[in-house]
Amino acid sequence: MATEKQVKIDLPASIVEKIKKRIEGTGFDSVSSYIAYVLDEMLNDTDNDSGDKFSEEDEKKVKERLRALGYMD
Repeated sequence: MATEKQVKIDLPASIVEKIKKRIEGTGFDSVSSYIAYVLDEMLNDTDNDSGDKFSEEDEKKVKERLRALGYMD
């Protein structure tokens, strides 16, 4: 992947601290890489959204992602 131009953004320190805790023990090496991943995933999902409801398979994938991220048990 080619190196893209980077820009700085300001976030509340409380959010940054939550992200630091969330990425412990994961493959993410920085808060920035995690934020970029999450935003990229969200934007790709939005770009591919046909306006239809999730299929059962899509819903299963989303639930698996949320479990892996610790949002669901």
